[in-house]
Parts: sequence; structure tokens; C-alpha cells
Amino acid sequence: MSKAWPVTLRHGEVRLRPLRVRDAKRWQQLRASNQDWLAQWEATSPMPTLEPPPTFRQSARQMLTEARAGRTMPFVVEYEGNFVGQINVSDITYGSLRGCHFGYWIDKRAAGKGVMTIATALVTDHLLRTLKLHRIEIAIRPENIPSNRLAVRLGYGFEGIRPAFLHIDNAWRDHNVYVMNPDTIRGEVLAHVLKSRETKTR
Repeated sequence: MSKAWPVTLRHGEVRLRPLRVRDAKRWQQLRASNQDWLAQWEATSPMPTLEPPPTFRQSARQMLTEARAGRTMPFVVEYEGNFVGQINVSDITYGSLRGCHFGYWIDKRAAGKGVMTIATALVTDHLLRTLKLHRIEIAIRPENIPSNRLAVRLGYGFEGIRPAFLHIDNAWRDHNVYVMNPDTIRGEVLAHVLKSRETKTR
């Protein structure tokens, strides 16, 4: 067991913990109640298939296997003790690159409360300071205004647009690419976010 994973990260009422296979029931309930809310941002397959998609338990076991190998970090986001979303860090690479990218989703009822801002700040600090990664990337559809604002709020730099980058909601979609490295921002990302909040409330 290393300091990098498995790990629990926390600030206030926001807590991140490793995904568990036994999260299946709550995960299924959340996804069902947020189907319309999330569908427009969901990855889809460009190739027709007759095979059913993997179940949550199958996906969770695969992610946890990858996590043990140091290639991914599947986090559950909890707010006030409740499962409200997920952050998946993937394609963790060392050597001359030392990078990764991550994506996330949140329950509509928890959106707009700053939960994902705190959660992604915690993850970014963990990746930069504990894993010592050099490049963290987030790819976001231009139409997803809240997520684009979140990346900017965290201090991620806009790198450019990747045309037809991912198959989302049944079509190839352009994505804005945001990047963080150790030189992007001074100090911890969470501290930067909290300081910005204090400034706005004055």
C-alpha cells in the first residue's frame, strides 16, 4: 500500500474515497435519477454492437484492478456523507511524461454547491504533490459551460480545441483541453480556490 492509492481525501463536507464494488446499488440509483442530466455528456460507442454494456460491478472490478497497477484512480465523491458523484483519474503515466487525465460527474441535486470544485481541487493537489505528476489534463465539451468554468476556477490553463476528439452522446464532439502542471499555479490548488471564494465574499 502506498500513499498514492488507496487514499481518502477530505475538506469540510466533501470527501473522496476509493470506489467499491458494493457501491453498485447507490451508483445505479444515482445514474437512473440523473439519466437525462448526464446523457448529453456521456461517452458512447461509434461502432454498433449487440453486446450489452458492462455492469457496474464488472466496470468497478476492472477499475480497481487498474488502480492496483497504478494506472487509474476511481474516486467516489461524497457530500455530507452521501454518494453524489465520481471522479475517474485514468491513463496515469510515469517515465518522461508523468501525466494523466480525469473526468467526473455529479448528481444534479448536488450541482452548483461547489462540491465538484473542492473535489477536483483535492484530486489535482494529490496528483501533483503525492504522485509528482507533471501534466494533468481535462477535456471538456465547449457546450458544458459549468465544467469549463470549473477548470478555469481551479487554475487550469486552456491549451486549445481538439476537433472530433471523443464520441459523446452519439456523435464525435470537439473538446476544450485544459492542463495543469506544477508551474501553472503557486501553492496548493485547494488553497487557491478557497482564497478566491473569500475574495468574492468580501
